[in-house]
Amino acid sequence: MNWKELLCEERIREYSSKKTSSDLRTEFEKDYHRIIGSASFRRLQDKTQVFPLDKNDFIRTRLTHSLEVSSFAKSLGMNVGQKIIEQNLDPTFTAKEAEDICAILQCAGLIHDIGNPPFGHFGESAIEDWCRENLKRLEYNGKKITDVLTKQQLQDFYNFEGNTQALRVVTKLHFLVDEHGMNLTKALLSTIIKYPVSSLDTDKHSGDIRTKKMGFFYADKETFDSIQKSCNTNGKRHPLTFLLEAADDIAYKTADIEDGLKKGCYTYEQLLSELKNEEEYAKSDSKYRAMVDMLESRYEKAISKGYEQPDVYAVQNWSIYVQGQSIYAVSDNFIKNYDMIMSGEYKYDIFEGTDVNRLLDKLGEIAYQYIFTSKPIYKLEIAADTIFKFLLDKFMNAVINFDTKNEQSTVNKKIVSLISEDYKRIYYAYSEGKDDAQKLYLRLMLVTDYICGMTDSFAKDLYQELTGTI
Repeated sequence: MNWKELLCEERIREYSSKKTSSDLRTEFEKDYHRIIGSASFRRLQDKTQVFPLDKNDFIRTRLTHSLEVSSFAKSLGMNVGQKIIEQNLDPTFTAKEAEDICAILQCAGLIHDIGNPPFGHFGESAIEDWCRENLKRLEYNGKKITDVLTKQQLQDFYNFEGNTQALRVVTKLHFLVDEHGMNLTKALLSTIIKYPVSSLDTDKHSGDIRTKKMGFFYADKETFDSIQKSCNTNGKRHPLTFLLEAADDIAYKTADIEDGLKKGCYTYEQLLSELKNEEEYAKSDSKYRAMVDMLESRYEKAISKGYEQPDVYAVQNWSIYVQGQSIYAVSDNFIKNYDMIMSGEYKYDIFEGTDVNRLLDKLGEIAYQYIFTSKPIYKLEIAADTIFKFLLDKFMNAVINFDTKNEQSTVNKKIVSLISEDYKRIYYAYSEGKDDAQKLYLRLMLVTDYICGMTDSFAKDLYQELTGTI
């Protein structure tokens, strides 16, 4: 792979008004403005990061998380770009390319979660579970839907992935001008495709991170192929994807620790005890211990200065320190493995082998133990599951005979009428000329598109309105 192709400025739909003397923005800067001004991006302010429907302004939403990821991703781009130039790793890589990767990563951070359904990652699992349990009982024209759809089409629903949905949102569903979504640059689109394989080619045990999950739906294969061809990635990860994923990890692993403390999921003493337990220290190195010692130092400083909440001060301050250390470590590791990354041979998380890897893993374990498996989160997820099951039951049944010659019940017609007209417009555009099976697949996708586009509040309110429980 080479940077000239990887930083492709082309769009799925080219437009005639290229840069003029009065518009000095690069194509990637134009991407940024399209994203920031979009309703799809604004909806992230009412989508769960960890704590659904939380009324505490301190707690992060998908919007604030995405802004943090964008910031970290741009910082990683700045570090890596400078190192490529300083170490002359690629004679064709100039300051212009360095600026471009910063702009691309900044945009990628903003949209990496834009396809996530309401109620966080639980929403993805809820869609998967419902499809695995219920598609086999639904029928179309006297046949089970599972006998009508192809294996790949079924696997798309059985392995539903928010990151994959993000590609649909920005290339189709966000109706800006036409059916091409935000019509972003192909370099940016390639960067957000974390797993460049279909639902048939996923393999969590392959040892190659690119096959961990699917990266595109059957419905979006033409778009995926166009991106791959223009960027010449050919089934490999775009190098900037490693940096985007690292920025996401840095953001959520440090943020979850902050938010969990603020929500009372654990105390400062419990956090320190988990970080300093004998087993952890036995597996750790001097860098790990130094970073943990820094947390204690921050706490002691807060005590000495008489801060009202020394625990909150210490953890917030320490999180910033950990973020900085992580950015340095990732930047160095990217350069260390530069040749393998550029050839598409690097198979691992970019934190692999760095001196911050163990600490970030430990933070993830603590968040899982004290936050994600806590009773308050369980209660919210059970409530969210009830909402998802109801909405999927209603809308999936309603769309089976939509846009066919088959008779629809009065109620199902009314249910379909609730779906966004923009989403239905996209369905019509991409179903034209398709056979019955493909149209059925796209109608089922219409439902997942609609539900994924909902905010937490909208999904809850719609459920209450339709069940009469307001």
